[in-house]
Amino acid sequence: MNMMDSPKFRRKRTSATGSTRPVSEPPDPVRPLDETAREAARKRDAAAEQARSEAEARRIAEAADNAKAREKAQEKLRRRAELEELARAEALRRVMAARARREAEAREAAERAEAEAALQVEKQAEERRIEAERADEERAAEARRKAAEERAEAEAARLAEEEKRAEQVRLAEARTAEDAARRAEEERLARERAEATETVPPLALTGMVPVTEQPASTPASARAPQEPDPVDSAWAGLSEMTVDKGHLDRNRIITASRDDPAHAAFDVLRTRLLQALHENGWRRVAITSPGKECGKTFTAANLAISLSRQENCRTLLLDLDMRRPSLHRILGVSDPGSLGEMLRGMTAPGDHLLRMGRNPVNAGRNIAFGLNGRPEAYASELLQDPRAESCLQRIEDEFDPDVVLIDLPPALSYDDVIAARPLFDGVLLVIGGGMTTEKEIAEVERRLGDGTPILGMILNKAEGTELDRYSY
Repeated sequence: MNMMDSPKFRRKRTSATGSTRPVSEPPDPVRPLDETAREAARKRDAAAEQARSEAEARRIAEAADNAKAREKAQEKLRRRAELEELARAEALRRVMAARARREAEAREAAERAEAEAALQVEKQAEERRIEAERADEERAAEARRKAAEERAEAEAARLAEEEKRAEQVRLAEARTAEDAARRAEEERLARERAEATETVPPLALTGMVPVTEQPASTPASARAPQEPDPVDSAWAGLSEMTVDKGHLDRNRIITASRDDPAHAAFDVLRTRLLQALHENGWRRVAITSPGKECGKTFTAANLAISLSRQENCRTLLLDLDMRRPSLHRILGVSDPGSLGEMLRGMTAPGDHLLRMGRNPVNAGRNIAFGLNGRPEAYASELLQDPRAESCLQRIEDEFDPDVVLIDLPPALSYDDVIAARPLFDGVLLVIGGGMTTEKEIAEVERRLGDGTPILGMILNKAEGTELDRYSY
């Protein structure tokens, strides 16, 4: 039996329209395909085949695109990995470079620290060497100072002994002269009495009548008192001043309290100065220095106090450093007035000068001071004014000082010393130890000229300087 004739098969067959026909009914007879149908079928088959080919091509293309995409992705991953590797290498390089730089900086810091430590050690060694040299210099200076003090003390002791012997000789000579004068006076009185006895009538000898005639010569004890010396009266009439010991000590007036052994040097200077003035018949002494801060006012004040203790010497100290007057501050006098007015004749010397009164340092009262509390803008012109010379001559005539000390400005700073040349007889030049040069001293000598006697060069601030480079 044909399979298509079975009932089971028949039940499942349907028509093309969807209606079910009985299986027993025979199918419509198959109409033969015509050429058009066959061509359409071929076209459909060709189109299907082309679609399949296109699909396959698309699949292949998609597969190729996927492969390229995978390759691109892999290339990107590879490049990213390479970049990451390069980044890691660069980071490692940077880390290594930073580490090397830190190590180099650490080495440099260590080297600098070692160099600084070595430099510090060298500096400390140099400081110790300098301190040792300074200590040696100080010890040597102290030894020189002590030696100078010992020489000065020995010289002062020798001079004091000579003065003592001279004073003893003078006193002995004075006593001898007094004895001779007394004997001569007694002999003269005896002769006068004898002559008077010869001329008196006999009645006068018996005491019966008074004697009315005076003897030819009256004894000295019976003479009228002589008039006082006007010079001494003028000197005693000067206004007095006093000083304070502590103030003088603070201003280094060492000849006042005489506690500093160096005061003996000023005593030696005083004695030699008096001898030089006596030998030449001089009395006016200028005190100056080549430059400032050499100690000329310090020297003038100490020398004046030392001279005040010479009983037979009347001393006058004038502050003619009128541009920068300072002597009144050193002595502790607050307002001494204007020395310029005295030099111009506007103030009498007796109204301006001050004499030393009672004082706690036992300074002699035979010293007077011409102090100045008002600076002068035209000091050089004033010193050249003829009235200045007239004023000094009037002082000498009225007060008869034995020594006139004139404190002048530094010789190389102004022309005051040259302007005041007619006012003094000689010069004391104060040299600053470690400050004044030989060239400056030569320049001062050149400015003063050959006609100006330099009585001495005084070395001040001599610590650390060879004292035997200079001599008085």
